[in-house]
Amino acid sequence: MILLRFSIIIASLLTVGLLSLAAHSLAADKPPSFDTARSGYRYQFPKDHGAHERFRTEWWYYTGHLTAAGGRQFGFELTLFRRGIPPEQVRTLPSQWSIQQLYLAHFALTDLEGKRFLYADKLSRAGLGKAGAEPDQLRVWIDRWSASSTSTNKDQPARQQLQAATDDFSIRLEVTPRKPPVIHGQDGISRKGAGPEQASHYYSLTRLTTEGEIRIGADTFAVSGLSWMDHEFGSADLGQDVVGWDWFSLQLSDSTELMWYSLRRSDGSADPVSSGTLVLADGRTQPLTAQDVTIQPLDSWTSPRSKAQYPQHWRITAPSVGLNLDVTSLLADQELDTTHSTRIIYWAGAVSAAGQAHGKDVTGRGYVELTGYAKRFTPRL
Repeated sequence: MILLRFSIIIASLLTVGLLSLAAHSLAADKPPSFDTARSGYRYQFPKDHGAHERFRTEWWYYTGHLTAAGGRQFGFELTLFRRGIPPEQVRTLPSQWSIQQLYLAHFALTDLEGKRFLYADKLSRAGLGKAGAEPDQLRVWIDRWSASSTSTNKDQPARQQLQAATDDFSIRLEVTPRKPPVIHGQDGISRKGAGPEQASHYYSLTRLTTEGEIRIGADTFAVSGLSWMDHEFGSADLGQDVVGWDWFSLQLSDSTELMWYSLRRSDGSADPVSSGTLVLADGRTQPLTAQDVTIQPLDSWTSPRSKAQYPQHWRITAPSVGLNLDVTSLLADQELDTTHSTRIIYWAGAVSAAGQAHGKDVTGRGYVELTGYAKRFTPRL
């Protein structure tokens, strides 16, 4: 997931009653309360897996493909968001009730055999133990949905534990990196617009060995597979002409991975700062620009609820790195309506890939996120 998710949370700030205190001064012309992403940032792991409260918005985003012993296949998404409230807007409240940090979460499970898509979302605030995130290690939670790790050794793979549960479905997973963190962008920042401050700090763990269990209703499945993790933090808004985005994460059979995001403008074109990263089998990376990658939608699906028309089949070509891939949704209806948290409608789903990489046939799995199709984003506060 990318800085784009900053805009997801903005919609909730103006509609959730908890934040009525903050709303009165959103338009005020005040000095910035948060740091912005700057060139030259140097990551320190595992510390940077933790929270960065000097930045306004942050999330930890997990997706993956899981297979049960009998071959039944699933996809999952677990996203935990943190949104900081400017200190001057909460200073007068008693500390135990202050809304200094807002936490939101999305949880989804795709049952490919049953052709079912289940999802839920949450909203809470820091304080009274309801939600939080630690600054020096990975531990972020909202109620009993969480991502955590106790590793402090930067030279060893840091196993992470993921858990989330509703009455209808749940996951309990352990994920272990098979490659080091991949830093996106250049000189420590990932561009999200032409403005000097329109950037984020963004990295991924692109190949996570995954084991654990999932539950759907009364049925529990032991599962294993591969997952992907994005972690991003920053304080910028998207450009006014950006109406949404298409984000791709693909794990290919030749042990390479591709991350790509296109920021869609109001005329349908991709913003020139759209970019991505190809991760080679040995962990080395190749940055990709808007001039390197072409994405052609080939088919679509119309949601019977939102009436949004989402692409469902794409051809991705990147001649400079020898990629020619067909990417296909594994289930059309993977649309989330996050009424209880971020109050947006978007599509985030499991996909398959097949094609060529450097002249050799490859297959793969991944996730695609599509926003701004049900309703254009209004990312400015």
